[in-house]
Amino acid sequence: MIGKTANMIGKTVSVQATAAKCPECGGKRIIKDYERGELLCGSCGLIIAENIEDMGPEWRAFDAEQKGKRARGGAPIKYMRPNKGLVTEIDQYNRDIRGAKISPKKQAQLYRIRKWHKRVSIATSMERNLVIALAELDRVASSLGLPENIKESAALLYSAICRIQGIPRTLDEISKASGIEKKEIGRAYRFLKIELNVDVPLTNPSQYVPKFATALRLGGSVQEEAIKLINKSLRKGLISGRGPTGVAAAALYIASAMFGEKRTQKEVADVAGVTEVTIRNRYRELKKELGLKVNL
Repeated sequence: MIGKTANMIGKTVSVQATAAKCPECGGKRIIKDYERGELLCGSCGLIIAENIEDMGPEWRAFDAEQKGKRARGGAPIKYMRPNKGLVTEIDQYNRDIRGAKISPKKQAQLYRIRKWHKRVSIATSMERNLVIALAELDRVASSLGLPENIKESAALLYSAICRIQGIPRTLDEISKASGIEKKEIGRAYRFLKIELNVDVPLTNPSQYVPKFATALRLGGSVQEEAIKLINKSLRKGLISGRGPTGVAAAALYIASAMFGEKRTQKEVADVAGVTEVTIRNRYRELKKELGLKVNL
């Protein structure tokens, strides 16, 4: 009887659920009866769950053409837009569907429509602030060369989320791109981290190596060696509490000398945005703790 019921078109659907098992007989042939809202075992007939939800469409299609016509999928949500991209947009071109200019009377009507559309869409001070913030976020992210997914994540949290995504940027870079003092950015960062309860991982210094190495015109072998030095330091717990940019710079400074592509402390410091004293201190620590045979 169960087998017949499972084959009734439009009534039930049989699902070979590999992850789900029957608690009674251990069978894996689970049947979803959407008409009765039940989840039952196809082997012993046990009703496993009742009042289940049908997450599929409410319509049926018998071929690909019907499926294409009946599907109702809109554009994806975009957090970089004030209304997540789900609001109607009225362009500024004042042209009809054929590309011809519309009459002055129609233009005046469209102007009024745009004005009220904007007022309705951005009615509160919070919404206005969001529009300004998203525009600034887009400008800064574009200036830093960050991808679209980082912009979306940052817009969702209303914070700089580069570190969570593994694409860190220094305070100097963000300060320069945004025109805001580092102290102010740091204060906002700590506030957002606490208020949003965001678990921001510590930045791995090796993430800065490719960027610094490219600026210093160092080869791939130097980059690989610098990353190895950093990984050894991480395993030994040598860089806890140390600035990641300083550690990355010192590792590159050492690796460049090991492969005959030596750069001066000043050159490395300028690229990394740290002082020469920082590089000297990190260099001495790495040399001593890792037992490196290198003289600079």
